Amino acid sequence: MRAKDSLGALSDRRFAWYFTARTVSTAGSVMVPVALAFAVLHIDQSAGALAQVLGVRTLTMVVFLLVGGVVADRFSRIVVLQVSHLLTCLTQALAAYLIISGDATLTQLTVIEGVNGAVSAFTLPAIMGVVPLVVDRSRLQQANALLSFSRSGLSVVGPAVAGLLVVSVGPGWALAVDALTYAVAAVCLTRVGLARRSAEPRAPRTSMVRELREGWGEFTRREWLWVIVLAFGLTNAIHSGVIGVLGPLVAKSTASIGEAGWGLVLSAEAVGTVLMTLVMLRLRLRHPLRVGMLAICVLAVPMVLLGVAPAVVPVAVGFFLAGAAVEVFGVGWSTALHEHIPVSVLSRVSSYDALGSFVAIPVGTFIYGWLATTVDVETLMLVSAGVYVAISLTALLSRSVRELGRSSEDPVSTGAAADATSRS
Repeated sequence: MRAKDSLGALSDRRFAWYFTARTVSTAGSVMVPVALAFAVLHIDQSAGALAQVLGVRTLTMVVFLLVGGVVADRFSRIVVLQVSHLLTCLTQALAAYLIISGDATLTQLTVIEGVNGAVSAFTLPAIMGVVPLVVDRSRLQQANALLSFSRSGLSVVGPAVAGLLVVSVGPGWALAVDALTYAVAAVCLTRVGLARRSAEPRAPRTSMVRELREGWGEFTRREWLWVIVLAFGLTNAIHSGVIGVLGPLVAKSTASIGEAGWGLVLSAEAVGTVLMTLVMLRLRLRHPLRVGMLAICVLAVPMVLLGVAPAVVPVAVGFFLAGAAVEVFGVGWSTALHEHIPVSVLSRVSSYDALGSFVAIPVGTFIYGWLATTVDVETLMLVSAGVYVAISLTALLSRSVRELGRSSEDPVSTGAAADATSRS
């Protein structure tokens, strides 16, 4: 495939503006994990404090995800994104102000990030539902790879810049940049012009409960879908605990890594993602989930290295490999959803996907925050890595997961529409 063909999705004005909005908002967001983690540790140097803030943020997101999916399928997904972006701008601006002024407390950051998590519950389903509406079906994988390339490319420099800001002027300025980028992204979304296209196919308005049941029906009748989500519900809990809680704790307490080193390590992960994205722009995945679940096992590598070799170079290598693996799975998973799920229920199905994948993350962060005080950290990381691989490989026992291929049919006519006919 020629480079021009790989970038063909950008020739559509709607996707080009959507791509711009996502790129701008991501430019600030990639700095947040580093900035927020060390802002919390500056107030309270304990794994429990970090687990509290991260856990509450994820918990509120999980609580509102299903509502967010219904809202995104009911209303204009672009408008939903604009509103959520503006609210994210306000929450991050408030957090930045409190941190920069030196008045931030652990309780304040917990509440603010809890609100931010609730807002993101509306952002995620809307984002998943927009792509099939702004790009030709034949270019779905390329569009998903381009979006991933933007995110991972910015992630190369974002965490490193955040690490430098933390040690120079403080973490609040990184959050301030994030707030600004969401405001700019909301403006860019006004240029997508989705309303000028034909209306999205959707059933007559019904109650929220019924719409949730319809989304649940679409979700449960596809074995490949719920098996992967179940697996990620468990592995995400492990990953969030090891990388989100234990990782910054080990970095801060290890002279060979430190805050700036942790930012560089996360940037190495993004480099791996960027390089793999270039491959994904040209390579067509025939069995995206089979390849994706084998690749995702590589995420255990940085867990092992953090436990046995906590130094910048080996840990960065592990994160580089993990970044490449995440890209393989991420592009394959998004493309599978876009090709096999009817667009009229895509946001609701993706909200069930996000709920199942993320529901254990608050539990994981809280549990690992406690385990870090009672179990040897090296042992904890090694055991976690082994369990992570075992769960990922177990998902491949499902034939539906192993053999899911690419679809040449429009799921709008083969999925929800067929179900509606049978109900009538």
